Amino acid sequence: MTNNQMSPEERCRALFASCGVPVTSKVGSYEEFMLRDEEGVGLRTQIWLPEEPSPAPCIVVRSCYAGQEAMMIVRAEEYCRRGFGFVLQWCRGTNGSEGVWEPNVNERRDGLRLMQFLQEDDRFGALGYWGDSYLALTGWAMADAVPDKVKTMFLGVYGCDRHTSAYKDGLFRQDILTSWAMQNAGHPVNADYMTSAAYRPQINVDEAMWGGELAWYRSWISSPDRSDPYWKQGFWNQLYNIPGKVKFPVFIREGWYDHHLGSALATFDLLSEEAKKHSVLQIGPWNHGYQPVIAHQDITLLEDDSVRTPIQWFDRILRRNELPEGEVQLYQIGEDRWLNAPWPLPETKTCTYYLSGTSLSAEPAHGETVRTYTYDPENPVLSHGAESLLKSWDEIGSLKQPEPGWRKDVLTWMSDPLKNDLQVCGPIEVHLCVSSDAEDTSFTAKLMEVFEDGTAVNMRGTITTLAYRNNADSRLTYTPGEKTEITLRMWPLAWTLKKGSRLRLDVSSSDFPQYAVHSNYPGVWSTQEHTKKAEESVYASPAAPSRIILPLL
Repeated sequence: MTNNQMSPEERCRALFASCGVPVTSKVGSYEEFMLRDEEGVGLRTQIWLPEEPSPAPCIVVRSCYAGQEAMMIVRAEEYCRRGFGFVLQWCRGTNGSEGVWEPNVNERRDGLRLMQFLQEDDRFGALGYWGDSYLALTGWAMADAVPDKVKTMFLGVYGCDRHTSAYKDGLFRQDILTSWAMQNAGHPVNADYMTSAAYRPQINVDEAMWGGELAWYRSWISSPDRSDPYWKQGFWNQLYNIPGKVKFPVFIREGWYDHHLGSALATFDLLSEEAKKHSVLQIGPWNHGYQPVIAHQDITLLEDDSVRTPIQWFDRILRRNELPEGEVQLYQIGEDRWLNAPWPLPETKTCTYYLSGTSLSAEPAHGETVRTYTYDPENPVLSHGAESLLKSWDEIGSLKQPEPGWRKDVLTWMSDPLKNDLQVCGPIEVHLCVSSDAEDTSFTAKLMEVFEDGTAVNMRGTITTLAYRNNADSRLTYTPGEKTEITLRMWPLAWTLKKGSRLRLDVSSSDFPQYAVHSNYPGVWSTQEHTKKAEESVYASPAAPSRIILPLL
């Protein structure tokens, strides 16, 4: 039977069969009960234990996604066959647990209640916590206060800097959080997603289309400033500060095209020195589900590692009592290989390409050139090939891009063929001298490799606004018609541009639904009722050198 013919559960068992940790036991016992808090609310808790050893090292998971139960049972049984216990608890108000489902806010107290129960039960030895996405959030939410049986956590595709996960320079990451809100509203939402994402004013979409007010969603979409009290107090502020208090090793797994990458990188940077000394940051060519999403590139040596690395990590720390050396593992796109890198990435040699006419050149433009386009919020550029998507699953990753000139509101610059390979490693920056006839607007940048056969694939993309230009934490003013330099900073990337390829830059003003559509009016995006067209200009001159800065390995 081939991988494509296997069910997800069968494929998971096959991956365990080759995970490198031998079968040493059988599933000894299973029990299910309601673990009740001080108010009597019961959370559905499932426990699998191996026949031996006793006490058993144990993997703990807390989930809100009922659809994951069948796969969790497979994982629990396979861990038991290798001498680990497995504990699965369902979040408040989900999949049989009592109480009211409200995302995020109950996870710390509910998780610590479970961990204290396991701490006091002599059937359990050393504890390790495992989870991806929201299941990683349930781990991070308590990571600074767990009892001493907890020796490590393996947490993927999530980060503790929630503002970074929600916003880019004042624009909401709609494809992630608007779609997530619709799917996790606590009641069925049957509204069309794209119509919902385009609804104005967005602050009213819940009552207008979703069947009732979601206060927590309204808080998200009305707090674009990093300095807003919403991010500086309460749960999100607490979560942001947790990594600095963690003392044990953490394995942080991410994807170059996962929407939580920026937040996860900030989380790794925030780890205490004690934890970081033995922690691992790993970034592969994956989306949020660890699927490789690299078009027109060789990934022959890339294997499905969703089972092997986690179980070997837990085996090493929980059973053999070893502390790993901290490291950063990066997958180099274009070379199909992993490399170990220092972190933070050191200041390295850079390569600069300047915008001139319709070209990218190693030298600044000799005279001033101006290119203009009309941006109409009612006709946005649709996201295709992106790093911050969730609902629009098929558009995630490095994908084949349209030919230059495919839209009048998308400007393109292209380099000559490269004379040598360029090993890019780090955050890419695009500096543009721009103006607009609106009081506020947005600009996007998408960087691509164009192979010798003419195929173009996106490497990185990003967006900024005039109100939040140059990493401003709160809104700035802008005078229409004024020239200003903006910096579009992209998430880090490890990518080798091949000799003979060309570098291509596309600039526009929308990328929907990856980001909310800018109305071209100033103010909080979610309260805007109307839109208007804007005339956008990009300048290139010796005095105002619009340019791309590539960090090289």
